[in-house]
Amino acid sequence: MHNNKPVNQPVSNGRRQFLRGVAVASAAGIAASAGSAIADTEAPEIQTSDANQQGYHETDHIRSYYASCR
Repeated sequence: MHNNKPVNQPVSNGRRQFLRGVAVASAAGIAASAGSAIADTEAPEIQTSDANQQGYHETDHIRSYYASCR
């Protein structure tokens, strides 16, 4: 294959810039949708009696996870 361009002519970066723009736009869209999904979730309630407990203990969200696995 022969390259007909002169050696000193700058290479057009149009395709590279386009692909970078697409990648950045995709990443921004994913981050925006993930951020809104995280903002919509509720924080679990912390019970003060269980907060002082150390080690493993079952909380409501753990019990609901176990129930979903059955």
